[in-house]
Amino acid sequence: MSFITTKDGTQIFYKDWGPKTAQPIVFHHGWPLSADDWDNQMMFFLGQGYRVIAHDRRGHGRSSQTDTGNEMDTYAADVIALAAALDLKNAIHIGHSTGGGEVAHYVARAEKGRVAKAVLIGAVPPIMVKSDKNPGGLPLEVFDGFRSSLVANRAQFYRDIPAGPFYGFNRPGAKVSEGVVDNWWRQGMMGGIKAHYDCIKAFSETDFTEDLKKMDVPVLIMHGDDDQIVPIADSALLSAKLVKNGTLKVYKGFPHGMATTHADTINADLLAFIKG
Repeated sequence: MSFITTKDGTQIFYKDWGPKTAQPIVFHHGWPLSADDWDNQMMFFLGQGYRVIAHDRRGHGRSSQTDTGNEMDTYAADVIALAAALDLKNAIHIGHSTGGGEVAHYVARAEKGRVAKAVLIGAVPPIMVKSDKNPGGLPLEVFDGFRSSLVANRAQFYRDIPAGPFYGFNRPGAKVSEGVVDNWWRQGMMGGIKAHYDCIKAFSETDFTEDLKKMDVPVLIMHGDDDQIVPIADSALLSAKLVKNGTLKVYKGFPHGMATTHADTINADLLAFIKG
């Protein structure tokens, strides 16, 4: 297994497949998952001849179960360290949900020449929590509920999310995949509860507005209009107005986890953007 060690001694697990001379695509996973959430995309783009990379965010998956540094500044610093260690240049960074926030935070801070394009899929920017400045956001009580459910019974909470709103399996007539639910649960339970608890604040309260404004590469923003986890009106529709060179693609009826449930559609659109 491959790891880098950050300045604070945290081990970050990563996968790095394909020709080292090929253009790199870096995948950033959502909460509380791991690099494994990108299995379909990793295999697809590997088959297209790209170098594909995915890491487990600190406290998630196979990376160290950290009790500190579980916030966006450190997440971005970890990606900076990974990009330097692997000498990634002209890379495409693709982030889902919390990973989309990580992409925005990283790209705004990346060394010149490291990033060619960025993609935000069902992503949390600009900011999720409701405030006077963000009246369309979700109330803080929603995220407090996440925290209390996590502490009370993490194993059950990590079944309820994928079996319900994450993939739209709670919608009438939805075809539920038990394997997808089990795989979400497996990934979630691999990580550390303290890091996952802290990350709820990171994904809900971090304001990515300035990051979005600083992103000077082409940005594709993909979002399902039936996303029950990150509602589109207060995320993608606002982010698209903040980036300098953005393209917004809205998917009718698609859920938050659309990169899994509708992988063929998402992969084709990603490939078109990368090649375009």
